[in-house]
Amino acid sequence: MTPLMPVVLVATLGLAAPAASTAPGTPGVDQQYLPASKAGLITSRTTESKVWATVQRQGGLGEIFYPTIGGPSARALTFVVTGRDGIEASQVRTQQVGPLRFRQTFDGGRWRLTADYTTDPGRSSVLVDLKFSGGRSYGLYAVYDPALGNSRGGDSGRTVGKALVATDGGVSSALAGDFAGTSSGFAGVSDGHTDLRDGRMDWHYPSAGAGSLVQTAQLRGRHSVLALSFGGTPTEALAGARKSLHSGFERVARDYAYGWKRYLAGLSDPPRVLHSAAQQQLYRTSALVLAAAEDKTHPGAYVAAPASPWAFGTDDPSGPYHLVWSRDLYQIATGLIAAGDRAGARRALDFLFGVQQKPDGSFPQNSQLDGTPVWGGLQLDEVALPIVLAYQLGAPHWSGVKKAADFLVSYPQAPFTPQERWENQSGYSPNTIATAIAGLVCAASIATAQGDKASAARYLATADSWRANVKKWTVTTNGPYSSKPYFLRLTKDGKPDVGTKYNIGDSGPVGVDQRRVVDPGFLDLVRLGILKPSDADVVNSLPVVDKQLGVATPRGFFWHRASFDGFGEQLDGSQWEYNEPDGSLVSRGRAWPLLTGERGEYELAAGNRRTAFERLATMTRATGPGGMLPEQVWDRTSPAGRPGFAPGTPTFSATPLTWAHAQYLRLARNLQENRITEQPAAVADRYLH
Repeated sequence: MTPLMPVVLVATLGLAAPAASTAPGTPGVDQQYLPASKAGLITSRTTESKVWATVQRQGGLGEIFYPTIGGPSARALTFVVTGRDGIEASQVRTQQVGPLRFRQTFDGGRWRLTADYTTDPGRSSVLVDLKFSGGRSYGLYAVYDPALGNSRGGDSGRTVGKALVATDGGVSSALAGDFAGTSSGFAGVSDGHTDLRDGRMDWHYPSAGAGSLVQTAQLRGRHSVLALSFGGTPTEALAGARKSLHSGFERVARDYAYGWKRYLAGLSDPPRVLHSAAQQQLYRTSALVLAAAEDKTHPGAYVAAPASPWAFGTDDPSGPYHLVWSRDLYQIATGLIAAGDRAGARRALDFLFGVQQKPDGSFPQNSQLDGTPVWGGLQLDEVALPIVLAYQLGAPHWSGVKKAADFLVSYPQAPFTPQERWENQSGYSPNTIATAIAGLVCAASIATAQGDKASAARYLATADSWRANVKKWTVTTNGPYSSKPYFLRLTKDGKPDVGTKYNIGDSGPVGVDQRRVVDPGFLDLVRLGILKPSDADVVNSLPVVDKQLGVATPRGFFWHRASFDGFGEQLDGSQWEYNEPDGSLVSRGRAWPLLTGERGEYELAAGNRRTAFERLATMTRATGPGGMLPEQVWDRTSPAGRPGFAPGTPTFSATPLTWAHAQYLRLARNLQENRITEQPAAVADRYLH
């Protein structure tokens, strides 16, 4: 049970005040997007319905996306209960009641409200079925906060008949239902939350100009159905809302469920090794989350997460988690393959090679859903992993594969990378080098099949050279954590026995000896078939990362992503912020469940099947309300004694994180087949056999 934020109980006395012509207080207060710790994600399987909605852990709907999953068109749709007893504490419980179908129960002690959510497969509408039980002295309201066109500050709204419409440029919305009263106002000044503090809906403003619009509807009766629809014009949005209401919630929900049940039926049989109901449920949920994260206008464009964690929630338009990342897309595609959705993985591959940079053959650090590059960084793993994926899917896109491989072998200083997989450091990274070696060997295999023996020879020679030197560049023999050699996160100079210093970033410490910075990323050398799991330096490195990065919690064992990481909440639980000064140490990165899955894959490769099963169980226990996997879980530095901060439970990080759900699918499938299914055979044949 989670404390409920939006439901407020106050006395319902008095009559509504006369309506002014327009709401006062323009432009209102700009509000951050809601916390990224979502309890659910809903969207229809159809491409006709271009709307996605997130379910808030704190209650109600959070960001609602339209017309793509690349940016919200609503900040929130929440519910307010008023009653004569004043403000009461209330709780919310979220349940999955079907494939990507969620129900929330709000318990106020003397009243109860249930909200069932779905989207209309035939149009861009979100429907909510509300059932209220309690005395007649209580009132029920819907408070809608639009952010049309991925902008929070330019929405204008008005009442049309008994519905509320809003518009901003070329995007409009309509909220319709059986309303006894409506109002459009400005956030923090003339909005519903402000009005209802005294228990009465005193304001009935018929319109509000452009600003931080918030619209309020008083619901009639104890059972209500709301339709929130989107379109290019107010007329289109209103027509969609009315058609969805005419169809009825039960019919729409039935059609919604049918679409996702058909999708599940087309996947591979779930792994038989999933013995518990919780594991089976998370496996299905993970497959559905990945499928739901694909845009419906730009096939193959899967976003990192439908959330905006921490300071990214202040971005307007929304931030980087709503972009497509080459690395994340590889992880998602391998998860889709594990689940049996090779068509979805193929669309992801097609998207990647559609956005490949011309003429050099690299890939954007990240891009909009239409392929437009956003950030300008270069990460060699994001160049190599599309090659590996192409190999896994039967070697299409030969011309693109060749360009990417040629880029890797000709890039100055390679395999030194300007950024490694955690984005904020350059250097010789064992993780990046692993992906580059695998990419080149896969490219050589494809080149050979294409009859290009010269390119194949060049790729293999480079891959062999990098494999021969990866330890020289990244394994220290005199580091402080062990008398035995161990892998570092990276080296700045390719000299792991030299105490070269660098600043960690994300508020972390400054001038840190590179021999003191480790991460588990070297495990990709095993996963991708470059080193054996029994390799002495790999084995020596395990207790180092366990001691330096491991987190034992009641829900299982997790790992931080790197030493001294600051990418996470501050010590008091408040959010991570941009550009905190180096060395300020104001924030802490917590533990990542996906790293537990990566460790499980290593242990399976090493023959420790029982331990790998425990890693899967730990990931299962890391879910929050609604069964979503988070980016991070709380560690031992979480605020002590405060509810909601228990070690091993989700932080306010991006939830659901598609990469984490993909990792869960992969580990489950690998346990079923007792092998690393995404390991390229060409790489393993060259280096392990």
